[in-house]
Amino acid sequence: MDAGNSDFTIAERIREELQRFTPTERKAAHVLLANYPVAGLETVAEFAKRATVSAPTVLRFVGRLGFPGYPDFQRALREELDKQSQSPLTKGNAARSGGDGPLEAFRDRLIENISETFRHLPAAEFRGVVDVLADRRRDVHLIGGRFSDAIARHMAAHLRVIRPGVAHMEGQPGNWRDQVVDFGARDTLVVFDIRRYQEDVALVAAAAAKRGSTVVLLTDQWLSPIARHARHILSARVAVPSRWDSMTAMLGLCETLLAAVTERLWDETGARLAAIDELRRT
Repeated sequence: MDAGNSDFTIAERIREELQRFTPTERKAAHVLLANYPVAGLETVAEFAKRATVSAPTVLRFVGRLGFPGYPDFQRALREELDKQSQSPLTKGNAARSGGDGPLEAFRDRLIENISETFRHLPAAEFRGVVDVLADRRRDVHLIGGRFSDAIARHMAAHLRVIRPGVAHMEGQPGNWRDQVVDFGARDTLVVFDIRRYQEDVALVAAAAAKRGSTVVLLTDQWLSPIARHARHILSARVAVPSRWDSMTAMLGLCETLLAAVTERLWDETGARLAAIDELRRT
């Protein structure tokens, strides 16, 4: 495990290596993921207290992640925080650097983003999301941020064809509250949120989780704060040589979920598609 790989976030390392940790190290890992990255920016003693483990356990956990010491671990987290808050004003035009032209650099990074997104995709977590989305006893609600909501709409449109009980949460935040008030344990909220993370969407996720709903988060590799409310988390690479982030890998992840859910429900979905085609003909 290469602690010096700046493209490989600490959260990704933890999720890939989770089963290799000891039970007490897993407690530290879960606390960090649920309070990412804030818990790791505390002192060793504060982190240990939050995770109800010993300080030596925290240090062993950090060592397993590939860091020679706690200060190195915290330095990496602070670098991730800087990347989380980057805007088009602060990112600069990365396409100007390097020997390749802008088209080649952008193309190569898009390909890399898709490849790395799927390479670090936890298979068990992916299956968990498919299980939730394919459960027809649950209503599914989808919402996204300023730009990522376009993918929420895309996914909702497909899911409505695949299964009943699907809604895209549109309009103003006041309208979202009107919908969340009816959420319960049989509801699933799918949230899309990438840097710079959207506070009003996070409030919806927190309210849904408080009502016992299952929150599924699709985010970037630095993890939206919504992760603390999510039962399932899937992350996609978004950085490209541009002042803007890319949604290409996120869209690929979304469409992979749609393909898997379609196959899982094909007996019902096939009949549903036939009925929809009949309505089109008439």
